[in-house]
Amino acid sequence: MTLNPRQRRLLDAVRQRVTMSVEELSQQLDVTPQTVRRDVKLMEQARLLARYHGGVGLPSSVENIDYSQRQILNIDAKRRIAAAVAERVPPGTSMLINIGTTTEEVARALARHQGLHVVTNNLNVAAIMSEHQDCEVILAGGVVRGRDRGIVGEATIDFIRQFKVDIGIIGISSIEPDGTLRDFDSREVKVAQAIIEQSREVWLVADSDKFGRQALVRLAHISQIDMLFTETQPPANLARVLRDAQVKVVIAP
Repeated sequence: MTLNPRQRRLLDAVRQRVTMSVEELSQQLDVTPQTVRRDVKLMEQARLLARYHGGVGLPSSVENIDYSQRQILNIDAKRRIAAAVAERVPPGTSMLINIGTTTEEVARALARHQGLHVVTNNLNVAAIMSEHQDCEVILAGGVVRGRDRGIVGEATIDFIRQFKVDIGIIGISSIEPDGTLRDFDSREVKVAQAIIEQSREVWLVADSDKFGRQALVRLAHISQIDMLFTETQPPANLARVLRDAQVKVVIAP
């Protein structure tokens, strides 16, 4: 689902307050309650919001949105983020790239780069990068998840620990206001942690839907990241944490 400006303001309002009534949202957005209910229904189907007795809130943090939905969710922002990343990757760079729809867009954006060496636990990234000229692709072994073609498990972690790369590019499901990074699958989290450990620089790619979203498993803290690529200014609380941690924020044009 691609959110229009009103729907994005609605989502941001709920994230700030955690739960809100339809009436409160109607007043804050200066629209009718019927418009709010219609938007909430669409966003509930995309699992961005949930309706509770007496209000609207964030959905359960136990499961992620289906991969097919994530592929098209906020796709324009993901492509802009990917282009901003590609502009900053020098030729001949060695990279680790993890699971995620945004990292897959990064792989597409790197099509014209020369001499890249890419290690990945993402079958989709491997397929995309293998079509690029003059690009070496190294695929991690492990257990393949059918739903998104990600590779996870202890064998994956052991494989990744063989490498030390220039840049690790990771996606994430949730960035909390205090800078905590979270995801939904503990196996995926362990692989991402290994990528952070084995990268001289860590670049996080995350569209604004990840700000304040809830997820189950702690991955890391934003202070362990060198650069954050996103498409809009982070919320005030998170922006302060980023400044304190000296994380460079790149806003995709």
